[in-house]
Amino acid sequence: MAAYALPAQLTIWQRILFAIPVLGRVMKEVAYGPEENLYYALATLVSAWGCSILLFGIPGLYIPALCLVPVMFILLITITRG
Repeated sequence: MAAYALPAQLTIWQRILFAIPVLGRVMKEVAYGPEENLYYALATLVSAWGCSILLFGIPGLYIPALCLVPVMFILLITITRG
């Protein structure tokens, strides 16, 4: 039983995201759970990145940062458009 209430109708993007096994559960908790779940999710992300650095070395540091380049471009374009 969940500790949060989902809306009656979810958008198609939310249904697709929430259907992903591990990531969907985390996103559902962040979106509809208590406010501190965001901080736990950020700590988990930083810890997972640290574990990838320990396992794979320098590629574990660079590859996640390179994957975030398109996200930053979209963010910068969104900010400049107002």
